[in-house]
Amino acid sequence: MLAGVILTHWAHGDTVRDLGLGPSELIPSARLILPLMLVFLIPMLAYGFARHLLVWTAMTGRAFQYFISYGAWCAAQQYLTQSYFHHRLMTVIGNRHLSSALIAVMFAAAHLPNAILMAVTFVAAFMFSEVFARHRNIWPLALAQTVGGFLVAAISPPALIHNMRVGPGYFFYGLQ
Repeated sequence: MLAGVILTHWAHGDTVRDLGLGPSELIPSARLILPLMLVFLIPMLAYGFARHLLVWTAMTGRAFQYFISYGAWCAAQQYLTQSYFHHRLMTVIGNRHLSSALIAVMFAAAHLPNAILMAVTFVAAFMFSEVFARHRNIWPLALAQTVGGFLVAAISPPALIHNMRVGPGYFFYGLQ
């Protein structure tokens, strides 16, 4: 599938800049997404610390490895969501707000049947898509998704979010 996606980029003459993969628009994208994310991250941090779900501790090598691995997965998701689907939808639809809303619906649907993740990803995907439509760069979005995803996982009861599982794995959570 990845080869097919890359071939479509080549067939359409997409550039690294079009896809938001280079350094272009990095700073403007970060400046726009950071305040938006703080609106969500600060209350999540406050809740996590108040409920003792989060604690100050030194980052271990294993935690750092999980963070980097999850960050790579988030970058892959942002690439497919923004650089492929949103880039194409904006070309076809022409209305960036409508294409952002459609992307949000698609990204939330990819998290079926996990209702908590569907709600969170709908809001995040709409914000990320609006930022991408203005400033083509996926890297600040991937970082924001990584941090936000870690916080959602840390402060949500595992039984409620099934340890972030989606699809068939959601139904098999907790079975040994």
